[in-house]
Amino acid sequence: MKMRWVIAVLAAALSGTAWAEGNARAGWDKSSMCGGCHGKTGNSETPIFPKLAGQHVGYLARQLRDFRDQKRIDPSMNAIAGNLSDQDIDDLAAYYATQSGIVEPPANSPLGKRVYVMGNANGAPACTGCHSPSGAGNIPARYPALAGQHAAYVAKALSDFKTQQRNNDANGIMRAVAVKLSEEEINALADYIVGLSAGR
Repeated sequence: MKMRWVIAVLAAALSGTAWAEGNARAGWDKSSMCGGCHGKTGNSETPIFPKLAGQHVGYLARQLRDFRDQKRIDPSMNAIAGNLSDQDIDDLAAYYATQSGIVEPPANSPLGKRVYVMGNANGAPACTGCHSPSGAGNIPARYPALAGQHAAYVAKALSDFKTQQRNNDANGIMRAVAVKLSEEEINALADYIVGLSAGR
């Protein structure tokens, strides 16, 4: 079982497309359309909108391309990203990746910590394997940093993977994990992740 996960992780890491280098200063100039939901520096104040500050540039660029190309469906984001060029995307990703994230006070979530560190009895692996113990993520594999992310957004993302509403994860890894999580575990994980700190 562990070998299957190792193979899946390696395949995801090797299957990505190399992104052109973006210009963070140009990204700042282009970010006004993003600030209403995500905050000017990428620290959104509305919990359902993800924080972008300090996220890995490759992950941000991939998500924007997926929104633009209708591989990840969200009507608002599809409309906004639909007008972005590859250079716009790389510039925006570079800008938000250079910003400092704001980490919220940790919630007391023993269940969330247990699932994050050890996985669960239903076969879901530990989150640390891909996202690191500190929530820093994995840059080469383009697994996102989770530390400090809004709990409401994390819970929605996991629920969307579980129900297949979101399906732009490499090799279906997140869908395979999320389907093994209960609603209680999803909410507990979200509460635990919000308090992780990985230098964002």
